[in-house]
Amino acid sequence: MVIKWAPNAFIRLVLPLMAGILTYLYIGSQLPDFRLLLVGLVLLFLLVQFWAARRTSPGATDAAGLLAMLVLYAAGLTFTQQGTESRAPDHLYRFGNRVEFYRAVVDDYTVVRPATYATTVRVSAVRVAGQWGPARGGIRVSIPRDDSTAAPQYGDVWLVRGAPAPSKAPLNPGEFDYRRYLAYHQVYHQQFIHPDQYQRIAIAPPSQLRAMAMRAARVLDGVFRQYVHAKREYALASALVLGIKDEVDQETKQAYANTGTTHIMAVSGLQVGLLFGAVTWLLSLLPGRRERVFRLLTALLGLTVIWSYAFLTGLSASVLRAAVMFSFIIIARATGRQTSMYNLLAVAAFFLLCYDPYLLCDVGFQLSFLAVLSIVYLQPRIAGWFEPEEYFLDRQRPWQSKAVQKSWKWLGKGVNYIWQAMALSLAAQVATFPLGLFYFHQFPLSFLLSNLVAVPISSGAVYVGLLLLVLKGAVALVGLASPGIAQVLNYGPKGVAWLFERMVWAFNEYIFWIGRSMPGALVSGIHVTTPQVWLIGGVLLAVLVFIALKKLPWLAVACALLGLFAGSRVWAAHQLAPDEQLVIYSIPRRSVVGFWHGAAAEIVTVDSLPLSETERTYRIVPGIIQRDARRVMYRQGWQRSQVPTAVAEPGLTLVVWRGRPVAFINDRLSGATQPASGLTAIVLRRNARVQPTELAALFGTAAPIVFDSSCKSWYVLRQDSLLRAAGFQTHDVTLHGAFIVRAGQ
Repeated sequence: MVIKWAPNAFIRLVLPLMAGILTYLYIGSQLPDFRLLLVGLVLLFLLVQFWAARRTSPGATDAAGLLAMLVLYAAGLTFTQQGTESRAPDHLYRFGNRVEFYRAVVDDYTVVRPATYATTVRVSAVRVAGQWGPARGGIRVSIPRDDSTAAPQYGDVWLVRGAPAPSKAPLNPGEFDYRRYLAYHQVYHQQFIHPDQYQRIAIAPPSQLRAMAMRAARVLDGVFRQYVHAKREYALASALVLGIKDEVDQETKQAYANTGTTHIMAVSGLQVGLLFGAVTWLLSLLPGRRERVFRLLTALLGLTVIWSYAFLTGLSASVLRAAVMFSFIIIARATGRQTSMYNLLAVAAFFLLCYDPYLLCDVGFQLSFLAVLSIVYLQPRIAGWFEPEEYFLDRQRPWQSKAVQKSWKWLGKGVNYIWQAMALSLAAQVATFPLGLFYFHQFPLSFLLSNLVAVPISSGAVYVGLLLLVLKGAVALVGLASPGIAQVLNYGPKGVAWLFERMVWAFNEYIFWIGRSMPGALVSGIHVTTPQVWLIGGVLLAVLVFIALKKLPWLAVACALLGLFAGSRVWAAHQLAPDEQLVIYSIPRRSVVGFWHGAAAEIVTVDSLPLSETERTYRIVPGIIQRDARRVMYRQGWQRSQVPTAVAEPGLTLVVWRGRPVAFINDRLSGATQPASGLTAIVLRRNARVQPTELAALFGTAAPIVFDSSCKSWYVLRQDSLLRAAGFQTHDVTLHGAFIVRAGQ
């Protein structure tokens, strides 16, 4: 497994660039402006390179090479620094809540949710103290979805009243850090905008090309909507070919996630690769393909097809990544450059990261490149373990009939196809395994069986879906000249659409069947930390090096890393075992409290209503996964809870946690309420009608006041100032996240 640097020069370039990007992501806020330093390093490199070119000693060349790596490291750091929009002097952060109005343009796709539309707007100007001035910044906005509100369109220019709020940190333990996700996309604010808060004043798309691409994608989506009649099949067809997943229901998304086939629904490398393969195969049938001019013409055709598809799917980020990757492959083949796939991947990654350093944080970018890298290296090696065609050809005998001999031959080809597909799926899983655990907290053991059938069917469906779009386009063109002929020709698209819908139906049914037949094949609830991901990756890499070089020290390294990983898991469990927490959760319009002891928990819905699947999945389960909890009980109301409780009166419940009471108040207190001391917290629910003096007289001012999520914002705003003036400490879980008390505090 020795790396030959000559054909893989860009690997040496992309690694220091990535190191510089990572350095900024971890400690960038503490670093000064690096632009002058980068310029100085570039000038120094040019001088050293000029000097080294006049020397024959290897040391001079090595010095220039090391300096080049330092320049790329500084470039990665500087590019990321300059690409961080929040550093700009006119960023929204500098204005705080003083913004009265702002002007912004819709700069992203609109996500259609059951009750809202969500999109991203980019600010161009703000009004502060009656004066307009330039500003910049991204805001993730949501607006109500109803019959009177039109969906935001790319390029809509809005005038919005009010100041956006900085993006919220995760509100509950283990919850997805949406604030960090937005920051990686240069969005640092969020706002829920009511219909009377904004007005569309113009249409000015930031990119006319992208605007046309989005319109084209919607037109093609209309073709599927017209010809694919079943709602579920239409939703999946649009996601499969165009990447539009607005209509895919949650049950379908979960079924694909449980079987490891979610990647099929995202238009990315699979679809672009299928187009690349189809174009390559068709061009291979033409004569004269060895001539240089022919290679250049076919390369131009291949690039045209791939980038046309990227355009027709709305120029989404995932398709653009795949298009760039395959473009480098096409250009390398056309120019006859003898370069390796590893170098081509490094070239694509290098230019993409120079364009947007924050792509390194993108889950799709990481998984795409790791999967392709693993397939390129491992798939031929895994496939080489078994040669089905040779095996079955050896079964042929001279005395057998021709039919029997042909059956052996075709059986070998069929088994070889299956084995090649399994090898590809296994290879892709090896490199993406650690990241799959880290991001999705699960591993589908059924991935081989799922992908074995799902990928071929979905690939065929993509080809048929694209054929439907081409035929519909041809019929539409004929219809401009002769509507009558177009009406007859329309039976062609209808026939293809019928086949397309049947294929999508079969594909979908197979995925659901796998989920029903193998309910225990999904290993879920796995939590690994960032260092543990690196340890798992290190183990896999060391094992691969050992297999390639057959040297025992590498196996020892793998065992040592595996021991460190196991030790980290044991240490985390040891640290967690005595940990006890009281958690007042932040769940909109709900009153939920958790009593944690190590890996066991009791979750009580104080309002006696069960948690919905969405509330449990996104608010509670992440914390369960983070603590690797094994015994979690959900209780509806205090009556079913095992926690000692005492209802002092209809509006007051005292819960004893670790020998200290916690008061839950949801109504007016009567004069007969007995004073209590030593409280852990006082939780106000449902806009409880209490006065600060009343609370101070009964409980004192030592215990913090917690407003749970059932309290309205106007109530919290009014009571918070009064309670603080009376000497209380307050905590609003809606604004500041879950209230957590650890044993001993």
